[in-house]
This record gives sequence, structure tokens and C-alpha cells, in this order.
Amino acid sequence: MLHYYEPEQDYGTPPVESSESVSLSIDGVTLAVPAGTSVMRAAALAGIKVPRLCATDSLEAFGSCRLCLVEIDGRKGYPASCTTPVEDGMAVRTQTPELAKLRRGVMELYISDHPLDCLTCPTNGDCELQDTAGEVGLREVRYGFDGANHLAAEKDQSNPYFTFDPAKCIVCSRCVRACEETQGTFALTIEGRGFDSRVSAGGVDFLDSECVSCGACVSACPTATLTENSIIEQGIPEHSVITTCAYCGVGCGFRAEVKGEQVVRMTPWKAGKANEGHACVKGRFAFGYATHPDRITAPMIREHIDEPWRRVSWDEAVNFAADKFRAIQAKYGRNSIGAISSSRCTNEEVYLVQKLVRAGFGNNNVDTCARVCHSPTGFGLKTTLGESAGTQAFASVEKTDVAIIMGANPTEAHPVFGSRLKQRLRQGARLIVIDPRRIELVNAPHIRADYHLPVNPGANVAVLNAMAHVILTENLHDVEFIESRCEKTPFEEWKAFIADPAQSPEALQQATGVDPVLLREAARLYATAGNGAIYYGLGVTEHSQGSTAVMGIANLAMLTGNLGREGVGVNPMRGQNNVQGSCDMGSFPHELPGYRHVSDAATRALFESAWQVELDPEPGMRIPNMFDAAVDGEFRGLYCQGEDVAQSDPNTQHIEAALGALDCLVVQDIFLNETAKFAHVFLPGASFLEKDGTFINAERRISRVRKVMTPLAGKADWEATIAFARALGCAMDYGHPAEIMDEIARLTPTFEGVSYALLDELGSIQWPCNERAPRGTPTMHVNAFVRGEGYFAVTEYVPTDERANRRFPLLLTTGRILSQYNVGAQTRRTPNSTWHEQDVLEIHHHDAQERGINDGDWVGIQSRVGTTVLRAKISDRVRPGVIYTTFHHPVSGANVVTTDSSDWATNCPEYKVTAVQATRVSEPSAWQARQQQFDQRQRQLLVEATMDA
Repeated sequence: MLHYYEPEQDYGTPPVESSESVSLSIDGVTLAVPAGTSVMRAAALAGIKVPRLCATDSLEAFGSCRLCLVEIDGRKGYPASCTTPVEDGMAVRTQTPELAKLRRGVMELYISDHPLDCLTCPTNGDCELQDTAGEVGLREVRYGFDGANHLAAEKDQSNPYFTFDPAKCIVCSRCVRACEETQGTFALTIEGRGFDSRVSAGGVDFLDSECVSCGACVSACPTATLTENSIIEQGIPEHSVITTCAYCGVGCGFRAEVKGEQVVRMTPWKAGKANEGHACVKGRFAFGYATHPDRITAPMIREHIDEPWRRVSWDEAVNFAADKFRAIQAKYGRNSIGAISSSRCTNEEVYLVQKLVRAGFGNNNVDTCARVCHSPTGFGLKTTLGESAGTQAFASVEKTDVAIIMGANPTEAHPVFGSRLKQRLRQGARLIVIDPRRIELVNAPHIRADYHLPVNPGANVAVLNAMAHVILTENLHDVEFIESRCEKTPFEEWKAFIADPAQSPEALQQATGVDPVLLREAARLYATAGNGAIYYGLGVTEHSQGSTAVMGIANLAMLTGNLGREGVGVNPMRGQNNVQGSCDMGSFPHELPGYRHVSDAATRALFESAWQVELDPEPGMRIPNMFDAAVDGEFRGLYCQGEDVAQSDPNTQHIEAALGALDCLVVQDIFLNETAKFAHVFLPGASFLEKDGTFINAERRISRVRKVMTPLAGKADWEATIAFARALGCAMDYGHPAEIMDEIARLTPTFEGVSYALLDELGSIQWPCNERAPRGTPTMHVNAFVRGEGYFAVTEYVPTDERANRRFPLLLTTGRILSQYNVGAQTRRTPNSTWHEQDVLEIHHHDAQERGINDGDWVGIQSRVGTTVLRAKISDRVRPGVIYTTFHHPVSGANVVTTDSSDWATNCPEYKVTAVQATRVSEPSAWQARQQQFDQRQRQLLVEATMDA
């Protein structure tokens, strides 16, 4: 959807919810609005604009600029329309000679201390101050320029994405309020009084302040005081396209603002249901990777990985790959090849990959990155509730009374939802954090968790069982909900298990490491505080008992009746932008789209009729099975779409051995990543800005992705997959991704009503969307569970094999950081590296002191499978015995030490618990040294290909 650039309408003050209606007249126009609406908003709804500078509908009314004055019959003076609520029968005038004179006088004062450089100002034509001066009819400024002023104030250009020019600041406080109300960081303040008032980032520059570069202040600024550097360098955009962010599972809506085919700015879309006009540093600013010089824009092939790449046409590349795959199957059998689909690609693209595998390869050897992150969510929630997805919309948190955050770090990994959660906590909601590490939410500005339960890595199930034990034995459970909504026999069996004193907080203390008194109090709070919501992340799923823990979370929600309405629920925080969608589209080896098992004859018949092929009824290989079989010589060909398994998957040396053993590895990506170093065919991918399609976020929200620029390599990913399929003799005939979605809707009951036309009409849709829910389903399991009755699963705590011992006395756990994303392929190619240029090892000062480790030292981390080296960061965010790192930089080799220990049900790797030893060292590990040599060789082979081209 392409249209000329036009800012979204701003109604001046936020909307209010009220069932009561108030009638009034404004400039002779009679209208009715909800009680509590401001006069300014009522005027805007009537099509009447009142001049303003400090007011915006994304912030609470402030009433400081004095430009929005109005006259109201029966009232003295000139009240500010932004802070004045409507009253029944009120008569308002917004335009009178007296008001015009007052407004010009106020505006004259503002302009008297403002540079008159509009023609050379970067926001010329996109400046509220400039527009408002024209609206009020200001034609001269009589005073101020020769006296005291702020015109020589020095710019702050420390932030890589925006510039702060205090000379243009009118001290309206919109930036300060946006930082407080929208983001919740409280990084900005007003220093000084009167004429000396100024916006300050805590007395330092923006880069060194607590600012998280979300851009809320930039969006709120009505002048050129806070301006994106891209606007300063490239000018005002000419048109915009509504699309969806390709970073985390929040799925923010954005207006990609463009000049020609060059993206100038990404502005958060106010109508985006997932973000409602907010953003984070990644989605808001880190889009430059899409045109980074490292992009590979031509297909490449080679016979062996120690040969130079050869740039070829698309036809030659896909035919080369198809010949290799056919030869492999002819020699090693039908099951000797497979594919991994990408959670960064669209639903339509991953759907085509699983279709290619099943209809073209003739097997079910397809998997996705959800295997190594949220596959336990699918298994656990399917077992207990009947659907492999979260239960709520993000907005549901606004009605939450107590939230449990378990194994998740929303302010770092899902920052826009993290800001929404902080808003609710500041309003009085209670908070329980269950995490080995002290995340920001434990003690943030104006927020403090009621309880932080620092569980030992690997003991999540024990904590959940202990909480359930307290709730059940103290009769805090919702008997009516359980009797009316849940299976009786499984509940009675679970009840006998969980009521056993062996499941008490005291009995499990050694396992959990949590004070039983605090655990009991936290359990009581969750059970009695009202609407209780549980938000969990990879710190729950990436364990040997990940599936068990997810079932334990569902048990806890059912036990307390916290399902089926707003403000409650079980909410998995999905990591990548389309990891939910990749699962929905049938990317698991045992399921067709819509989570239907391949062994089900009726489901197979539906797809066989549509695809005109016979499908294999046996599940295929999971990702770990593929790699094990590759090392054993049984699996020989892999099509890897947009996943960097050589960096992201555990036990790196095993993964590299598997990739190196393949006869043909086809990698489809935008950069030559770690996996591509082992590839024989490279198909250049397309960024989200270069394609049409849909993503599905963590709240089951289907949102449109719209093409902003022509694919640099000539094809979007769905077109590349079609080309490969046709080369293999697998017929695929689609002219646009809308046609692929139409096929998905025909074959998948939960998507039955989904179409691009409906998405364009509604903006987004939460599945299920079908005849029973034609406009989607914000809240799941309202009157009954998808499976009928809820199932209480017995969740026996089984200690992980990855336990601390004399040889490996520390437990390593991993996570993400705000400025980087996943394996860093995108964010490392943006100025985001300003904040995080390398992964570091957080270690408690007791553990560091015992080992003679100082802050900044090189530390060798050794596990039973490998060794790597990281810089030390002495920290009290981890407890003694626990160390922590991120995995955004390939040189760090974090997954060199993670093991092949995995979830019992899904093979999701146990990234969060690795027994290690840490020692002070002076040089990189042997793996890092070998990797550096290998990298240099691969770069040289790429250079040779470029020279040949």
C-alpha cells in the first residue's frame, strides 16, 4: 500500500473510555463525545483544529504552552482546551479576535528565542512550530534576539541516530513526558527554572545517559530540537508504506518513510495494534542493514567449500542445486535431504519451504528455529490447553493485577511490550520475577518487583510445582473454574501429586535455591491479587524440562482460573519476528499447517488433493536429527532458508562437523553468514523491506509486510523458493504472496477467514479467524478450551544432567541485550554496535575473586564439549555460582560451550544450563583461532568471486 507521505492525525489528547456521552457545541458545531474527553480532542473530532505545541494524543495533557486557549460560555478567562474536560451543554469558541491576539503573543515569545533558519532547517515542512506560527498569523517578532537567548547552545550529536539541538528547544516537555509515559525510562528531565529551563539527559550527553534510543522523544518533539540524523542527511520523505518490523516477536507496525526507493525514516505506526505508536532502538533506527555493503546480491555456486565462489544467474544456481539434490536422493535415498525454514521470513515463504519439502523432496524433513527456542511452548500448551500459542493480546496487560515474568527479560528482548508492562506496573499492578538473574524489572525507575525468586538454572519445574503446592494446600485455587472447565480425572491425579509434601517450597528449596518464605508469599500474591498473567520466555523453554515447565505454567493458570478473559493468561514471549508464524505454517517435521499431524489421513488427503502429490505419513527429522545423521553420513543435502545454525545452534563444533559433511548445502540469506561458509550454493535473500507477505507475532497477530523497495538481488525469498522448486520439478505457480495466503486459508481451519483484503481493512488479525470468529480472536479459551476441557499434566521435577560439579562448578546461562538481535546479522551492521560491540561474561565478584579475575580480563569458559574466551564483567546481577553471557557476536563462540542436552519432548537445546569452569586467560581459545583462519579464507574466496564478476 503506497501513498504520499502524510503525518498521521493527532487529536491532541488521548482518548477516554466511558459509557456516558456528553453533548456540547464547538464553534456552532453540536456533537456528542465520551465523558472525560478534553475540549481539544472534542474539537478535533468535529474537524476543528485548536493550535497547540505541548499537547499530543500519545501523552497525557500538560497545559504548558498556552496556545490552545479557548472561550467557554459562563467561564472567566481563557482555559486551556487540552486540560479542560467537556461538560454537558458546554458552548466553546476556538476562534475569536481576543484568542488570536493571545496566541500570537505567546507564539512571539517562543520565536523570540528560536533560530529563524527555517529554509535550512532539516525539518522545514515537517515542523509543528513552523506550522503553528502560520496558523496563529505571526508576522513579526519585536524582541528578544539582542538580549539573553539560547541560540548559541551547543548541539549534542553523541547518539548515532539523532541530534539534540537545544537552540531550537521550546521546553514544551513533550520529550521528557514521552520518556516517562511511553517508554518508562525517565532518562530526560527539565533542569533549571524560568528562562534557564532546559531539557537534560541527566546532566550528560545522550549517549552516556540512561536513554535507550527508543525514539519516543524524537517522535514527540514538535520542533527540530530532536531530529533523526537520516532526516538531516537526506531530507523529508515523499511517500510512506505501512509494514511490520522484522526484529522481535512483538511485531510493531511502522510507516516506512521513503524518498524514491531509499528508506529515510521508520516511524512507529499509531494504528499498529501491537505497539500503538511506540518502538525500540532496533525497529525505529536499525534498518540500515537492508542496504549494507555486505549484502550478497547475486547467486553463487561452488563444488567444494575450499574453492572460490562463482557468481552465476538465478537459473544456473537453482539448477545446480536441484541437480545436486536429485543426485543425493538417487544415491542415498529419499530421506537424505531436508530443509530448515526461517522465522525471519514471511508466513508465505516458510509455507512454500515446507510445501517444497513435502511435495518436492517427498519427505517430512523440515524444521525451523522454533525447534531451538519455543518448541516446548507448542508441545506444552497443545497438551494442556489444546492450542500451541499464547492466549492474550498484548493490550490485555492493561487489565492485569499481578504479572509473573518467568525466564524472560521484556525490557531487553521485547522492549515495546516491556514499556507497556511498565506503564501498568506504575499504575499499581504487582510483579513477580522468576529468573536466575536480576533483570531490569526487578528494580527499575518507579518500579520494583514485589518478589524476585532467583531460581537455580534448571529448576523451573520445581519452582512451579512449589507455587502450585502452596495455592492448592492453602485452598487458594479456583474450585468453580476447575470443576466447570477442566478434566476431572487428570486433575485428581495431579492434585494428589502436587499436594504431596515433597512438592512444598521447603522440600524443594535445595533444588530451587529460593527462600521458601518468599516463594510462599509470591504464590499467595499470584492466587489472590486479581487478574494474574504469566509471561515467559526462553528461560523457561530452553531446558531439558522445557515442555514440562510450560505445562506447569498452564497448570498454574488453570488452578487459579486465570484463563479466558482479559488481563490473565499464558503468554509465551516469542523471540524472532515470525517464529509463531513459522510454526503455524507447518514447519515442524511431524505437523502440517495448523498443527495437524502428518499421520492423520484426512488432513493428508486435503493437502494431497490441493498439491496433487502423495504425502509421507511418517514424521521427518528434527534439526538435531539432521545434524547427527549428517555426521553419520546418512543425511547429505540441506536447504537452509534464513537461519544461521552455525552460530545459533548448540555445540558449535558438532554443527560445523555436520555442515562440513554435507554434499550440498544451499543457504538463502541476505549476508554470507557463519553457515554459508560451509555452503555450496548461496541464494541471495531479501530483507523485509523488499517483499510482500505477513508475519505473526507472539500474540497470534497476523500483520502485513509490504514491499518498500525492489529486491536488491532481483527476487524476494518466496520467488527464490519457487525457482528452486521448479528446478526440482515441483510445480508452484503463484504471482503474488496474496495467492499463497489464499491457499493457506483454504487448507488451514484457523486461517480460514484470513485474506489480504481483510488485513488491509482491519490492519491486523489475531487467529483463529474463521466462520466462528470472522474478525479474529484476541483472547483464547473464553468459554471452553480448544481441546474441550483443560488438562492438568503431572510435572515431575527431574534435575538436569548439566549440574555443577568439581570439574565444572559454575552454571552458564545465556540471554539477549536490547541493542543487538539474535545472531546479530542485522544489528551488527548498524550503529547499534555502539552500545554492544562484543559479548561479555557477567560473573559475580565472589566467583571472580576466587579465580583472580578482574573486570575486563579475558576469561576462558570450558564445558564438556568446548572452550571459548570472553571479556569479564563483574556484576551483582547474577548470583554466586551462575555466570551469564549473550550470543550476538559469532567471534564470541558462546555456543561452542553449550551442549547437546535438550528437552525430553522436543529436543529444544538446554542453552540456559551449561556446567562450566571459568579461568583467567591471556589469549583466544583454539576454536576462536581456527575460526579466525577459516573466516579469513572464506573472505578471500568471496573476494575472488567479486574480482571474477
